[in-house]
Amino acid sequence: MLLQTVVSGLSAGAVIGLVALGFTLVAGTVRVLHLAHGDIVVASVFTGVLLVLGRTPVATSLGAAEAVGFALLVLAAGAVLSGAAGWFAVRPYLPDVTAGREGDVLGWVAGLVAAGLLLREVLGLLLPQEAYAVPDPFRLDRLLSDSGVVGLPGGGTLPGRVPAVLVLGVVVGVLAERVLVRSRLGKGLRAVADDPDAAALCGVPARRVVIVAFVLAGLLAGVAGLLVAPGRALGVDDGVILGLEGAAAAFVGGLGSVRGALVAGLGVGLLQAFAAQAQPAYGDLAPLLLLVLVLAVRPQGLRQA
Repeated sequence: MLLQTVVSGLSAGAVIGLVALGFTLVAGTVRVLHLAHGDIVVASVFTGVLLVLGRTPVATSLGAAEAVGFALLVLAAGAVLSGAAGWFAVRPYLPDVTAGREGDVLGWVAGLVAAGLLLREVLGLLLPQEAYAVPDPFRLDRLLSDSGVVGLPGGGTLPGRVPAVLVLGVVVGVLAERVLVRSRLGKGLRAVADDPDAAALCGVPARRVVIVAFVLAGLLAGVAGLLVAPGRALGVDDGVILGLEGAAAAFVGGLGSVRGALVAGLGVGLLQAFAAQAQPAYGDLAPLLLLVLVLAVRPQGLRQA
């Protein structure tokens, strides 16, 4: 039972870590908390569902071409929706020295909250059921075992997709961290985060880099959606809780710390799993309490970014 709880918690935490990585990527570059990020995770998945399966989706196995198309649509939807949120809801309220304009925090907060609400309302109109079964384009339940069940030492078992999600989530997170740390793009993002005016003088298009940060966060949202959605009944409002869990991990790891977000995501997943063992309702409550505590006691995070 203990090993099952640990593996399940780490698997959920790997997804939370990807969501947290999107938060910390935007916050570290733009000093903006991407309040619509959780809604974009869910909206990207449902965009793929609507385009591939229509408004009355059913649990079904996708053919090879449909599976590839579904996955690409989810990733594209995440990138486009997040980029649009950055362009329309955040960009107008960022400081601009050349135009003599100061930043407006209230403006981007209201804009991102409105963007999240808009996504939920539109999806609610198109998909009125409380929750939907989302197909798994990667068939992760069969990746490690033909039976869909993986045995654990001591006689326990787990659904096959649980360890597969853990492995894929960690691999994607580590790859993203390496790209952000070592690539030219990552250096541009850090330059804009450190001093956008100096970066602009050095030829780094600061405002374009800002949108790139939102697009990359959207791609991570799409990956997180592809990993988490097929393992549960997904509702249009689930992005709120998922976003808060990701925000909790981002704050615990230190906003702007990519590695901290990934590690904290795993920790939040473990906390959630053990809390759910005591009482199922505590599973969603524990990360929210953690977020409140961190914001109240140490808003810079347990690890200084």
